[in-house]
Amino acid sequence: MNDNQFKFSNSVIALPVFFVLLLWVIYWAQIRFDFDFYQNGIYPRDFAGLQGIVFSPFIHENLEHLYNNSIPLLILLAALRFFYPKQTFSIVVYGILFSGLITWIIGRENFHIGASGLIYVLVSFIFFKGIQTKYYRLIALSLSVILLYGGMIWYVFPDVDQSISWEGHLSGLITGFVLSVLYKTPEYSKPILYDWQRPDFDPESDPFMRHFDENGNFISRKEEEETDFNSMYFDSNLPVRYFVTKSDSEDNKQ
Repeated sequence: MNDNQFKFSNSVIALPVFFVLLLWVIYWAQIRFDFDFYQNGIYPRDFAGLQGIVFSPFIHENLEHLYNNSIPLLILLAALRFFYPKQTFSIVVYGILFSGLITWIIGRENFHIGASGLIYVLVSFIFFKGIQTKYYRLIALSLSVILLYGGMIWYVFPDVDQSISWEGHLSGLITGFVLSVLYKTPEYSKPILYDWQRPDFDPESDPFMRHFDENGNFISRKEEEETDFNSMYFDSNLPVRYFVTKSDSEDNKQ
């Protein structure tokens, strides 16, 4: 496993800043020009409400709602971009789409808005993916995320706060977990050093492993192997001539 996979780039800062800045610009336009963007949120099981799957993460009710979502997005998007650069854009795009679709299916008949669903996608993906890789750096990242945002788990239950879209939170949590299973990270897998670490390794075909049973007990086996002695020699069609000469030492003895 190569630690050089973690490389800082400008996008680690630029992506979360641009995304959050876009949310603030949209909210400013909503207040400045008195736009009614709430109608563009997710309205469950209504055909017109499908547009909210794309638009709802960019719409917020008030300044407090926007601020509460901005800080986690800055942190989580930066972490996602740094530790999972190859999967970042797919996780964000599919996270928005699938969490929004699930919300459209299971949500209450009301407009669901806000980027909290995406936040739950990021928390869920980073946590579960780090555990699945079994890589100590990513596991440490998973534990850090739980330490910071573990309390969010309570807001996926309906009885905690009826004023929030717990359906969007639950949808994000489910989507993040599913994406963590679907998206593989071979760059963080352990290198194969021995044949027995390969998935297609057959112990019965290995001369050494055949001396052990399934419980690891040593078994003494006497195997008769036929040796083809003819294969130990080389045949040649070229004539071989031998010359016998008398050495000088033998002449002196005489």
